[in-house]
Amino acid sequence: MLDTHIGLAAGVLTSVLWTGTSLLFTAAGRRMGPTAVNGLRLTLACLLLGFTHRLLAGTWVPDVLTRQVVFLALSGIIGLSIGDQALFTAFVNIGPRLAMLIMATAPIFATLLGWAVLGETLPPMAWVGVALTMAGVGWVVLERPEEQAFARRAHRARGVILAFVAGACQAGGLLLSKQGMGHGWLPEDQHLSPQAATLVRMVCAALGFVPIALVHKWRRRRQTLAGNRPLRVGSWRVGLMLTAGGAVVGPFLGVWMSLVASDRAPLGIAQTLCSLSPVFILPCAVAVYKERISPRAILGAFIAVGGSALLFLYPR
Repeated sequence: MLDTHIGLAAGVLTSVLWTGTSLLFTAAGRRMGPTAVNGLRLTLACLLLGFTHRLLAGTWVPDVLTRQVVFLALSGIIGLSIGDQALFTAFVNIGPRLAMLIMATAPIFATLLGWAVLGETLPPMAWVGVALTMAGVGWVVLERPEEQAFARRAHRARGVILAFVAGACQAGGLLLSKQGMGHGWLPEDQHLSPQAATLVRMVCAALGFVPIALVHKWRRRRQTLAGNRPLRVGSWRVGLMLTAGGAVVGPFLGVWMSLVASDRAPLGIAQTLCSLSPVFILPCAVAVYKERISPRAILGAFIAVGGSALLFLYPR
């Protein structure tokens, strides 16, 4: 019972941390670009997690099985390399509030993966949850944007699509990371700790990010030759500081806590509690970005999160 409560608390803390990191990475992405932010935060997170593992376990490299490395590598590449690259681009295109709201669909993707991979079935109330989540997200997404900092930016449709991609990648990454720790095929005493699993996952994500960085560099060179330079707001120095802070809050503490949640609580409940950021970010959007949030947007956020919760509050 204590383990379950620790997992639940870790899930809520993950949402709080990801709310903070979304604000930090949005500000950094406007100054440096999403790709630079993603690459730098992965590097910093690897260093932080490596030193932490050295302090906690006494070694730099975790003792892992080959099958665990495969699962965690896929989890890192899908969830952190590809998924977070999509999310950071969505932050810049549509802002953190709308991007994090769309991320509330991650439990739906987790449910579909559980059905496809694990053979799990859905009770009627879970389908009600799916409908509520999609209705809440769709209601807000289809709202006519006001002339605000992010609403004025181009590529709104691209930002919305990328946020959905990020939600799917997050759900797939969490499922693979749980298998990478050993759930479902290893005795409990042989499970990899969440901190060690996070380290392996992050290192693999950093390696998987290299092709993304190379493609981005090639595209930037073509844009520069064509005379199209991306618009940046603010200085690189401030962007570096914001990225460093976001790396501590998100990839280091946030991802670690998300694996604690998935390790000690059922996957669906863990994913739901890790997806509360759309509610937590509402007052932050008002305070930081001076957004005028409509009652429709507030109600849509609560409907979406409530629908996500219904997915996993009823037995399958």
